[in-house]
Amino acid sequence: MTEKSTDKTIPVVATTLAVGIMGLDLQEGIKVPRRRVFAWAFWDWATQPFNTVLLTFVWVPSYLTSTFFIDPSVVGTDGEEAALGQLASSLGFGVTAAGFLIMLLAPVLGQRADRAGRQKLQLFVFTALLIVAQLGLVFVQPGGEGFWIGVALIAVGSVFGEIAGVNYNALLISVSTPKTIGRVSGLGWGFGYLGGIVALTVVVGLILGGVLDGEAASTFQLIALGCTIWTILFVIPIFLSVPEPPHHFTGEKVGFFRSYVELVRGVVRLYKETRPTFWFLLASAVYRDGLSAVFTFGSIIAAIVFGFGFTDLVIFGIALNIVAGVSTILAGRLDDRFGPKRVILISVFGLVICTLVVFFGAGLGAPLFWGVGIVLALFVGPAQAASRSFLARVTPAGREGEVFGLYATTGRAAGWMASLLWGVFIAVAANQTLYGILGITLVLLAGGIMLAFVKAPPATVKD
Repeated sequence: MTEKSTDKTIPVVATTLAVGIMGLDLQEGIKVPRRRVFAWAFWDWATQPFNTVLLTFVWVPSYLTSTFFIDPSVVGTDGEEAALGQLASSLGFGVTAAGFLIMLLAPVLGQRADRAGRQKLQLFVFTALLIVAQLGLVFVQPGGEGFWIGVALIAVGSVFGEIAGVNYNALLISVSTPKTIGRVSGLGWGFGYLGGIVALTVVVGLILGGVLDGEAASTFQLIALGCTIWTILFVIPIFLSVPEPPHHFTGEKVGFFRSYVELVRGVVRLYKETRPTFWFLLASAVYRDGLSAVFTFGSIIAAIVFGFGFTDLVIFGIALNIVAGVSTILAGRLDDRFGPKRVILISVFGLVICTLVVFFGAGLGAPLFWGVGIVLALFVGPAQAASRSFLARVTPAGREGEVFGLYATTGRAAGWMASLLWGVFIAVAANQTLYGILGITLVLLAGGIMLAFVKAPPATVKD
């Protein structure tokens, strides 16, 4: 039954994507070729296995935070759950440390790309570094030392992926018009979810077909290798087909460290000239950290608290990506019609309710987590896509790289919150992993309340 259902998932989501693209009105003075939209969206497809397969549903929960990396003497004893909780807490602290690198680097690198008109070059460099980090996971061996190597590679991979994403987001204006920006942004996320579905389907097919053994460390090394090859192949279109955004910057070029001075001036100017952008950056920093934590730690809760095995997690991931992909594409149209703020608020407060249901209803077991997970998936993608759309609508022309760099940085400036609270709540609760979800809930709630007071950009007016 499982194999039959997963066989149908790709056509269903692919059809939805096709309908979404055919429904785009890309003509507004200047025609944006559909080929360019596809090429841009495929970067999300190409890099999604790092987030979906390695970080969220397979490599981290089933390998890095599993019995492969704890003392064999406690496996099968009462101390196993506490040992696994300690791994989960340590991962949270490692991700927190990595966030500071993004906080320091992303806005300056984005600003320098704006000044030089070189977003595509930076996208290439940091995508390549992400590929190298993925390749490094192939060589992570079980054991205490291997655990910290794995945490480091996952952390720096997140750094490289997010800085690459700054430049990817800045290219959004090269593949959309003001009337279609919400839908194109949603399609990008939709392609990412579709890529995650395909990658996870391949993994579960190899497991169920007996090609890979979910109990062997070598399986996870091969999965990391497959994700690396996937990314290399599918990042090619964006570099061939998507042009640089128009270069509006006319000021002087400055050195790397002087860029931090210019960054402070830019933030002050942003506050004075486009205050909604400034306040949105702060509010989104908080709730987006909660969104990231849902992805990073949700499957760890599934594995440790609800007993999901390797195959369970992969099938769970496929189901969630289908729901998230379809809802993201459809929400893109709601974004253009009603504005991104409404989409984000409904999504964030919906996630708060979902996390609380999981915490208080954990005694109902895996069926509850399945049900809440499906509902949760309805909200995550739309919140992310609408956030990118919101910022693109309120970003001054010629400052896309800088502002999207600030978008990444403010996210990481608050990026310590959810991961730190995750680790602290678990530690205070005597290594009970379930309590980490309360830290995520608090961050989402705070971010949603802050966003409620931000002035929204106007929704697209229909002709």
